[in-house]
Amino acid sequence: MLLHLVAEFDLQRDVIPWLAARGWAAALDTSENSSVLYVVNVERNGKIIYTWKGDQRNTHIGLYDLQTKQNEHLYMFERDLRIISCSVNNERTLLAVSFRQYTEEDRVSRLLQSVSKYLTLLIEIHPINNVRVLKAVDCCVRVQFLYPVEGRNTSTESRLLLVSEDKYIEQFDIPVVAEEEHKVVIQNSGQLPRARVADDLIWAQWDMMEQRLFYIVPKESRSTLKCVQFYPDENFNSILESHLDISVNDTQLKLVNFGYDYCQDQDVASKSLNLQVFTSKAGGLCVCCTLASDNPDEIMYSIYFLHKGYNKTFTVSLERTESHQLKEVAFMNLDYYVAAYLPGQFLHLLNIQHPDLLCYSLFLTGEDARIDVLQNCSIRSPLVSTVLDCHVGSMYAISISDSALVRFLQDSKRDSERLAALHCALLYFRHTKDLEMQIIWWISENLSTCHSFDPIQEFIIASLYCRMCPEAHNLNKLLPYTSLLDWIGIITGVTCATDIISLPVLEFQNSKGFWEKLNSNLESVKYAEPHLRYHNNVLRREWHNLSEEREERRTTAYLRNIFENAKKVLSHLDTWDSEEKLVPLFQEEDYQQQLLMGLMVAQLKDHLMRHLQYVGKKKIDQIVLDYVANLLTLVHRIMKEVWRRYQLHSCIFCFDERGSAGEFAVFHIMSRILEAANGMCMPLPPGFHTLHLGLGVRCLPLHTLLHYIDTGVLHLTETCVRKLLKDLDNTEKNEKLKFSIVMRLPEAFGQKVRQFWNHPINANFIARKYVKLLLEKLGNRQCSKPIPERLSVPVEFLPLNYLTNMLAEIENQGVHPYEKQDHVNVRFVEETALKHTLTLLGLKYS
Repeated sequence: MLLHLVAEFDLQRDVIPWLAARGWAAALDTSENSSVLYVVNVERNGKIIYTWKGDQRNTHIGLYDLQTKQNEHLYMFERDLRIISCSVNNERTLLAVSFRQYTEEDRVSRLLQSVSKYLTLLIEIHPINNVRVLKAVDCCVRVQFLYPVEGRNTSTESRLLLVSEDKYIEQFDIPVVAEEEHKVVIQNSGQLPRARVADDLIWAQWDMMEQRLFYIVPKESRSTLKCVQFYPDENFNSILESHLDISVNDTQLKLVNFGYDYCQDQDVASKSLNLQVFTSKAGGLCVCCTLASDNPDEIMYSIYFLHKGYNKTFTVSLERTESHQLKEVAFMNLDYYVAAYLPGQFLHLLNIQHPDLLCYSLFLTGEDARIDVLQNCSIRSPLVSTVLDCHVGSMYAISISDSALVRFLQDSKRDSERLAALHCALLYFRHTKDLEMQIIWWISENLSTCHSFDPIQEFIIASLYCRMCPEAHNLNKLLPYTSLLDWIGIITGVTCATDIISLPVLEFQNSKGFWEKLNSNLESVKYAEPHLRYHNNVLRREWHNLSEEREERRTTAYLRNIFENAKKVLSHLDTWDSEEKLVPLFQEEDYQQQLLMGLMVAQLKDHLMRHLQYVGKKKIDQIVLDYVANLLTLVHRIMKEVWRRYQLHSCIFCFDERGSAGEFAVFHIMSRILEAANGMCMPLPPGFHTLHLGLGVRCLPLHTLLHYIDTGVLHLTETCVRKLLKDLDNTEKNEKLKFSIVMRLPEAFGQKVRQFWNHPINANFIARKYVKLLLEKLGNRQCSKPIPERLSVPVEFLPLNYLTNMLAEIENQGVHPYEKQDHVNVRFVEETALKHTLTLLGLKYS
């Protein structure tokens, strides 16, 4: 089970024992009659209102406080009533109740009497005192007190929303006054001031935490979603309007989160549209609704991502058609995800923040989708990450289980499942060390099984996004969150159609919080959101250009600034602790990697400065340095975990031994890290190429090693080549290896390193190179026959004598290719040639 539920409230556990202790539980028989004890409302401050029937068929109203875990008796009616709706104000001094006046048994006898079917009362309960009738009508009425902001002092006025089945909503202002002995009464004995909030609505939803009212007004073939925001200063404004392509043909008003009358809701749900609105902390706004399907073996639902400007309609093939009676999809708000749940069929976790690619949403069936405690469709989501089962009267805190997610990731066979699980683990849970370690271990085992994406790239990009986005407002719109530009895979049993919709219209001034974030999201959609995110195209082109012009531009001010950026990044890495130095990375200079680091800093800084000018240059400088330093740290983190997993030690540069199976596995992982880095144009930590080459020398046969060097998989570094030339003895096999390496060194690099190999082969190579360079300088010119400095014992070997005379003339003209190595001259060439010739003839040189 991927979703983890913790019972915060349960009627059987938290209420029944309290009722029994007071002698009020004698008439309860919840196993057979759920209408005896049930939840009627959940208030903003965590108070749960419930009702039950006493032994005299009296109707009681009670309250449970989630924080104190205490029950409180609020009021009792000395008759058998069916409570429709109930709400208590923040100070618990007023109680609003709506109920049906007579039961079904009384219905026939009262048909001809002029008695209204429903009654709505306002009751003073501190202490119990006056009762005022707000409505006496034949249509159902729901009530809901508004709540002030947290921590506000006791108010002298309460405000009450009244929602009528006649399709209007009004607000009552109720002034109260404190009398003797803390007695609180309604101040105005006449008509209470009221204001009309909405008219002609067909659907409404209350957001208790943010004090928002969403409602839909039907207009011909389209419907208009509106939102009213209620403020602590007792004002309210219509703040949002959005046109939806939803045809609402219902004649009965459907209400969401205006109390929980299970029997009434079931009756309405069978006749009306199943629709809910969810918001997220990041400024996401979604409308979720089920659609009618002509195929009895399919179910359809749409998610309108209003903050993105499109909607997705999903068609799901049901696995077991015998469960066709369970066609009511329950929607739950997990903040980062919206869950669409059909008990016994599927659980679809839809990514709100990044809904563009289907592979970032989790679609589960079977055991993974099972939620034991939620096996019916009477599920509501009154709060973020909270579900209420109205049928049994239980409220649960709901979250994604990290352990179940890791198991799902490990057992997944499809790339879509792996991508969704990986994305969820990295961005939903943020970066916890234990979870990060498990993900790295999974990556190390599945590098060859992921075909449509690179798990290393996804891990690094998503982890960077998660770590850096909190640094500044709107940074989440400018940094990449995935390495994928598109995804064309399929999810078995699910089809998806995407449609562009019009963006909502917002009307607000100086509003903070959710509305500000939603407006920012809408602005980014208007200005082509994909182009806002940083991309490495320019970086890659500039890096290649500078790499090719290394000598010419090394001293320019531009290049000096680039390397200064790299030094600042590397200074961040000095904080690696002793445990992190488990991996033997040498703090060496790598021109190419430092160039790439500095360029990335410069390019990313330019990108952020264009869009985050209000943040300030100093802050952006710090963000950019942190981003590149964190990138290098993540690569090091991967290496550290695989190093620990395969139990390697730091002494891997002993070239006289072959590498172990663990070393070969780590070499393969480092090769994939290099491939991922090249794909993203991403720098690597100092010493990476040296370590990679060292493992390659130990693990690969010579022909494979040389092939990897020639194709750019392995990079020759001064540290590793110098150690290899020094440490390996001059056996035939080692000589072949050394000579093959030396032959592949760049000229400047080779001159620097060859001096550490005191061997005839190296001397022969240097002599050949020296001769070649001198002859290239000679060109078509003719030479005289000077007498060069000869060996102490003259040698009459005419071909060699002719060559040395020619080289000596060129030297006399002032040409010295190896100025920094004085011993390399014509005499060195002559001596080396003789030694090599005598060796080939099997003679001894003396």
